Amino acid sequence: MPESWSPSAEITGAGIMFKITPEIAPPKNMAPHEPQMIAEPEKLYLTLHDFDGVSYSLETKDSKSVVYFSMNMRCYSELRAYGADAVLRREYGNLLQASPEPGFDVTLRIDEERLQGVDTGVLVKKLALLKRNALAAPFEAAFLAQEEGRQTGIMTVNYRDQESIFIMGFPDRVTVIFSTVFKEEADQIYGRVFLQAPRLEFVDARRQPAIQNAPQVLYSAREPPLEIRGLRLPDAENIGYVTFVLFPRHFPAGPVREETISRIQLFRDYLHYHIKASKAYMHSRMRARVESFLKVLNRAKPEKPDELKERKTIAGKTFKH
Repeated sequence: MPESWSPSAEITGAGIMFKITPEIAPPKNMAPHEPQMIAEPEKLYLTLHDFDGVSYSLETKDSKSVVYFSMNMRCYSELRAYGADAVLRREYGNLLQASPEPGFDVTLRIDEERLQGVDTGVLVKKLALLKRNALAAPFEAAFLAQEEGRQTGIMTVNYRDQESIFIMGFPDRVTVIFSTVFKEEADQIYGRVFLQAPRLEFVDARRQPAIQNAPQVLYSAREPPLEIRGLRLPDAENIGYVTFVLFPRHFPAGPVREETISRIQLFRDYLHYHIKASKAYMHSRMRARVESFLKVLNRAKPEKPDELKERKTIAGKTFKH
């Protein structure tokens, strides 16, 4: 890639969109989408946007072999109070900069010359989990409190506008509460059906033998659960609360605990994805039904009244009768 090109990227709900603005036209002999062998590091500046208003910056400065990977997260000040800095220091070690870049909460400094012997595949995966690892701090604190037999206060993470995660550790369990806003009335109905209707995903799904050991899930519309009623919470018809009750068997130390943290963080996106998918399915079914009705109506065209019918004589002349 020519050094004068200025690439940028944006992550949306549909994926990653890259934008490349060349200051100088690319070589004419370069075929479209032709892979290029880069002999030397190139200058880089990428801006990426993730779910929940999280943004990233990936750039090089004076040295092309040093990449700065920064993240801005609206709730990071809250996560810092729950030990996010310690979690990131444990995961990234010397890559974590003491002072983040201006406008960002976290910055990792990756020096290519110091990556000798490092599995780059593993490193790239760890970099991709930067948001997940930061958001894991209150969960790890709650799990540790449960193991030590003590109770924590309410750890609140305001990760979206009017939406929060409330995490509490108890001697026998860990409770995680999601508040979510349904912006449309139809979404509110779909969400209630999806979370409460018999034999669907969460509340009554634990009756199935295969998943009886799954965490208990409770749903309440508008009225907050007992654990957080002492907080100042918005009172609106379109707010719902989903409670997960996690017992020690759900988060034993090791891969299972890491998987539990990763999965529960994605619950809000999982829920709203299914609501949108259900609406799209219902709309497609309604369109198909309307088309079938139109076909029936087209086949049922009435005959012309008798007074408008044309008749023919033996000689072949036509007349209306």
